[in-house]
Amino acid sequence: MRCSSVFLMLVTFLSQRAIGNAFVRSVSRGGNPYLVQKVSHTTYPHKNSRLHSTVAEHSINEMEQVVEYPLEMTEDERYLFDLNGYIIVRGVLNEEEVKECNDAIDRRQSKMIERKDVELRNAVKGTALYGNGPGRKDLGGVLEWGEDSTVFKSILAHPRLVPIFHGILGEGYRMDHLPFVIAQDKGAEGFQLHGGTIDCTSGRYNPHLAYSYHHGMMRSALLGCNVMLTDHNAGDGGFCVVPGSHKSNFKMPKGMVDGDKYQEYIQQPSTKAGDVVLFSEGTVHGAMAWNSDQQRRVCLYRFSPSTNVYGRSYFGHNGGGWPEAMYENLTDAQRCVLEPPYANRLDRPIIQDNGEVKISSRSERKKQHDKDLFGTNYF
Repeated sequence: MRCSSVFLMLVTFLSQRAIGNAFVRSVSRGGNPYLVQKVSHTTYPHKNSRLHSTVAEHSINEMEQVVEYPLEMTEDERYLFDLNGYIIVRGVLNEEEVKECNDAIDRRQSKMIERKDVELRNAVKGTALYGNGPGRKDLGGVLEWGEDSTVFKSILAHPRLVPIFHGILGEGYRMDHLPFVIAQDKGAEGFQLHGGTIDCTSGRYNPHLAYSYHHGMMRSALLGCNVMLTDHNAGDGGFCVVPGSHKSNFKMPKGMVDGDKYQEYIQQPSTKAGDVVLFSEGTVHGAMAWNSDQQRRVCLYRFSPSTNVYGRSYFGHNGGGWPEAMYENLTDAQRCVLEPPYANRLDRPIIQDNGEVKISSRSERKKQHDKDLFGTNYF
């Protein structure tokens, strides 16, 4: 009898240990924690939970790890973004995904382009942001690397980010610039402060970058999305921002754009690899010289509302569309983020809360009228 009891306890212990080892960590660095659950493949999530991620789901012992995400931008996130003009979303990518990104970059180190020429330098020599000589390195094509682009493509419609994109850009948001990797070796220059709803240098209004909030709706004409691929500890350098400058009505004092004056108002957020920093281009930002021995890496995307446009790569390749390789192995949700700028009501694919895509459209009769009138599907 005693042997049976011991055997049962041993089996229970080993089973619990096996299951426990299969759980993944809870994302809880700063802000509200987001529960990481494990459910059987035969178990269905609650209808009010957002539990879909093409990257975050893995099968372990016939069970799936499913990450639960908010359905909409939280009140905390709204407040912090409106207050500061940027927000840090912790732990968007896990350690494995960060490693996949860095491995892909390692395989293309030789293709990095260093900004050596004076015309390409991002900071003025002799200023606080210049560093001690080396130029920043850039690497393009991150969505054109086949399987190596899987994690990079996940950012386009990542379920942790979609509700925030919707909150800042509105439904039907689109990718506006070609994303690329920024790398800085120790001592490499940063980037002179730039941007602003009111341009920080000229003092002129920037409609193509502007942040606004009217009648309960916040909008940023252009949103920067920094996917951190290395840790950025306090004092390391890298991305910096002037919190609240998206609401400023004046240009910066002389010397501040170079980091030589009022440095106490220029903040370098501390982030971990896998975090994402979302910032309005209407918020004055830049980069500090890099001080860490580890190469700095970040992938920069820019997104805009459905009818806004800054970049032009979406129609500049072989007569139309982004580079063809970008469309390989995309989910429906990711694909709709590559749509060109046009109003949602004109048959625009919209990402839903459950990750599915729905076409936003007018009535068939109105569409037929336009076709009869203009001879085209759209006016």
